[in-house]
Amino acid sequence: MKQILFILIFIFSVNNLNAQFSENNAIYHTSEITIGNYLGIDIHANYVLNEKYSFKLGYSGFIRRAKNAPENYSSGLFGILTFGLADPYDQMENFQILAGKIYPLNKKGTIRTNISFGLGFTVIREPTNWQPIEGSFVNQNYSFEYNKYNTISLIINPKIEFPFTRFYGLTLSPMLQINKDRTYIGIGIGQMIGLLRKKN
Repeated sequence: MKQILFILIFIFSVNNLNAQFSENNAIYHTSEITIGNYLGIDIHANYVLNEKYSFKLGYSGFIRRAKNAPENYSSGLFGILTFGLADPYDQMENFQILAGKIYPLNKKGTIRTNISFGLGFTVIREPTNWQPIEGSFVNQNYSFEYNKYNTISLIINPKIEFPFTRFYGLTLSPMLQINKDRTYIGIGIGQMIGLLRKKN
């Protein structure tokens, strides 16, 4: 009998805590496709405290055509058949931690801004050491190597969130990432999934 009573009290307590958590907090995942001076993706785990303060852990990955490629570079027939996947790209990755503030834009809670900023550990890879290759039209006409280096970025990420339901919504997300070597500026469009807001 004591065990049954203990189990019932435990279940009631967990349900009560879960209800209190969902009334005051949000925890959800966002994923976005980004377009700017690079093309990329942006993924975040989000936590909102008391519908006011936001905390995010995330990853973003960007690519663009190599800026320092020789003018006469060609990926050859192989490049055409692989839709350019073998072409050289400038690459930039960020592992981020951000904090910010939530501002509701309507009474229903279905539109809000999430103004956040923070730091990112940035990995940059760029092709270098271009060497001409004599040969057929089948393969690329230059060889190259990737130069890799790391830096720290300042990340500014104001986001407009549309949590249409408690568990699903859309996002519109301008982003600026600045470091001593490269700058990314662009906008992302994506989705949010999880516990997004309290019941109306």
